[in-house]
Amino acid sequence: MPNHDDRHLFEMLILEGAQAGLSWSTILRKRLSYREAYHNFDAEKIARYGKRDTERLLANSGIVRNRLKIAASIQNAQSFLAIREGFGSFDAYIWRFVGGKPIQNAWRKMGEVPARTEESDAMSKDLLRRGFKFVGSTICYAYMQAVGMVNDHLVTCFRYREVKNER
Repeated sequence: MPNHDDRHLFEMLILEGAQAGLSWSTILRKRLSYREAYHNFDAEKIARYGKRDTERLLANSGIVRNRLKIAASIQNAQSFLAIREGFGSFDAYIWRFVGGKPIQNAWRKMGEVPARTEESDAMSKDLLRRGFKFVGSTICYAYMQAVGMVNDHLVTCFRYREVKNER
């Protein structure tokens, strides 16, 4: 479903980066632990994390203990705050990549759903330019699906029409 809440948009960005190379179900099982470990995805707090916080996160078996992904989450919090400062909200910035409204696809088979698009390529390039990490085009496309920027439910899925009507 389309989401415009900055905290949720930030949470999903961090979780999509953590998911890189892993199954989404692994991250979903760890989501509550992530919320606890990352102060409910409070970007202001995360942006101030230092060495002690990094070591705390690396010792937390409830999350993915990858030093690069943890460092990226802290860098991404800092970049997120800079975007929010410049655009008024992260929502105003991120939804520009789809013209402010969800892309409505009409896929019949899972094999038709792309792993990346021109929009996710542009988002990835811009996020990288602004200092974000773990935001390749495939991660950005998964992010777009997760926050409702693109409706990739198959037309035969019971959610397709519901999501399509929730602009």
